[in-house]
Amino acid sequence: MAITVDETSIALHDAVPAPYAIDVRAVTKRYATRTGAVQALAGVDVTVAAGEVVALVGPSGCGKSTLLRIIAGLEQPDAGEVRLFGLSPAQARREHRFGIAFQAAALLEWRDAAANVALPLELAGWPPARRTQRVAELLARMGLSDAASRLPRQLSGGMQQRVALARALALAPPVLLLDEPFSALDELTREQLQGELLDLLATIEPAPAVLLVTHNLAEAVLLADRVVVLSRRPAQVLAEVPIDLPRPRRAELRDDEHLHRLVAEVRTVLRSDG
Repeated sequence: MAITVDETSIALHDAVPAPYAIDVRAVTKRYATRTGAVQALAGVDVTVAAGEVVALVGPSGCGKSTLLRIIAGLEQPDAGEVRLFGLSPAQARREHRFGIAFQAAALLEWRDAAANVALPLELAGWPPARRTQRVAELLARMGLSDAASRLPRQLSGGMQQRVALARALALAPPVLLLDEPFSALDELTREQLQGELLDLLATIEPAPAVLLVTHNLAEAVLLADRVVVLSRRPAQVLAEVPIDLPRPRRAELRDDEHLHRLVAEVRTVLRSDG
């Protein structure tokens, strides 16, 4: 079943033509600490085209998640500029131009799975009948129809992340921001959700632009069209590695020799950063 964008989202998508879904230019970020200022990002440039999947990798603590939070408008850069389809992060948030999912599912404990997915629809003012239909569609697509009335504590970690992804997709945003969404899961569950995400992205029309933060190189190569490699802090872009694996892409590709060569290429770039 294809997940289609409703007419409101299409209108928003067409309203502001722009060359990139995500356009990060010369972004710099510093933090004040008790021992002095720490620079997290130093002039980072990243672009993501409409419908493209870009993975952001780098050493632990290099500023990957900080950059994603800046793109989402949750933090402000000290210098540089971020645009999503030509809009500032604040404007993009008001116009429901992006969805976001984090490492922790961050579900509201007092709301069941269906009500968690429905939250952005409620905030956007969707009428109840339309919300119910959309939530049922998303839960079915994520294999969660039988779990609609369960509270978060009654769901496994993998099921919680499915709910979080469904919530991020509720308003059919043209941009999807994923901050290590599978890193807290066991390996088998992680691999299963990687495959489900590949299947999901192949059915959304039009396909969203996706920026994925991950420390797992195989995951980055499996999911992305391009891998952006960040340096140690303060982070700069070391390289961009194009991923020429075919789409539609299947999880079975994780055993492909060419995928392993691409992972090795990304690893070599990381190791070159003294």
